[in-house]
Amino acid sequence: MNWDDLRYFSALASTGSLSAAARMLDVEHATVARRIASLEDDLGIPLVDRRGRRWTLTADGERVATIADKMEADTRAVRRLVDGVRSELSGIITISAPPALAVEILTAPLVDLQNRHPRLTIRIIGEARTASLERGEADIAIRLSRPEDGDLTITKLGEMNFRLYANPEYLTATGQENWRFIGYDGPPTRAPQQAAIEDFAKGRSFSFYASSLEIQQAAARAGAGIAALPDFMATSDPKLVPVLPNAQLVSRDVWLVVHTDLKRTAPVRVISQMLREVFARTRIDADGDL
Repeated sequence: MNWDDLRYFSALASTGSLSAAARMLDVEHATVARRIASLEDDLGIPLVDRRGRRWTLTADGERVATIADKMEADTRAVRRLVDGVRSELSGIITISAPPALAVEILTAPLVDLQNRHPRLTIRIIGEARTASLERGEADIAIRLSRPEDGDLTITKLGEMNFRLYANPEYLTATGQENWRFIGYDGPPTRAPQQAAIEDFAKGRSFSFYASSLEIQQAAARAGAGIAALPDFMATSDPKLVPVLPNAQLVSRDVWLVVHTDLKRTAPVRVISQMLREVFARTRIDADGDL
């Protein structure tokens, strides 16, 4: 049996679809399908039911998936153990962070750090979804909600304060009763800033929705309406002004998260310290230590 085929099957079992497994493994979905078929040939039993548009696991497939998931977890533990003894600033470190934070706060200092340590390669995943540290999708994560599960070391970096911002010409030309708003079009669970701006709107209409803060900022600059934006993005924007200068809309905690097995590796330790310093300089109070 090809153990790599088992890894592809484990990815399908954990993600629930060929396309999701392919994204997780960074391969074509046809490769995942071929590997699973190879595993079935080796084992001599069907692991998936291919009827219908979505593959489902057979009863045997469910049992094999349970074993494969444990093997994959053990493999990741071995990798973390090996990574944990590394003492040099080298290798690839993957950082998952919300796109706006990655662009505005993280990228420049990380580039500076990499220039000082040329054997270190930094990979930033700027996306709204939560990359799994347990599954090795990232080594370090910056998150806006505190994780509840996993063997993780969590440090509060500070707070991200949101206010209402708009183009000043829009505010001059539009009475409060006719204000329109720019909303966050994200996961099914409403972001706290979206809930807050809906409460503030009190039934007034939303003219524009976007899945990223950068697009919401661009829409507000163009005069689409009023957006809930973090201060670090909007205060220096010459085309935006706070709608209520002294009123904070909502504040979100910013968390630094690493897998406990990796927290003492030199790259993770140095990058984590740098991130704490960066957030402290951006008037976000850092606390706690790895």
